[in-house]
Amino acid sequence: MTSQETRRGRDETEEERADRMWGELIQEVRVAQTGVQILFGFLLTVVFQQKYAGLPDVDKTIYIVTVFLGASATGALIGPVSLHRLVAGRKVKPEAVRLASKLTQIGLFLLLATMTSSLVLILRVATSGSHVTWFVGVVVAWYLVCWYGLPLWARRRHTTR
Repeated sequence: MTSQETRRGRDETEEERADRMWGELIQEVRVAQTGVQILFGFLLTVVFQQKYAGLPDVDKTIYIVTVFLGASATGALIGPVSLHRLVAGRKVKPEAVRLASKLTQIGLFLLLATMTSSLVLILRVATSGSHVTWFVGVVVAWYLVCWYGLPLWARRRHTTR
């Protein structure tokens, strides 16, 4: 058997592969961007609510950390768009795809941290602090299974060597 016969996958050049991967990455980023932008927009309004002034200092600190995480996630998930605009036509698409992928992975991790922190804050206020750790732990475990566990399992199970 020749290597051509045993090879699986697409028959594409590095540039064609980069074009395809870029399109797929941008579609994925659109989903994450929408979520992080809605969450971040909501977070920005919280400080202007009357109830904010009465929050304990620990909750205000959680809020500030959450806003910082949301801003960071927004930056990382919008970064691939700016990257593409600044390097378009410079014949560096394969490198740009790799860098944009890393930014997206960082953005997703920061989105996870933002959502976790948001849950902590909301549940502390909504439940007077009772059982917050358990509720947040269950939701974060679910996020980890959906965002990392299942994809890594599928990659390991279905990737041919």
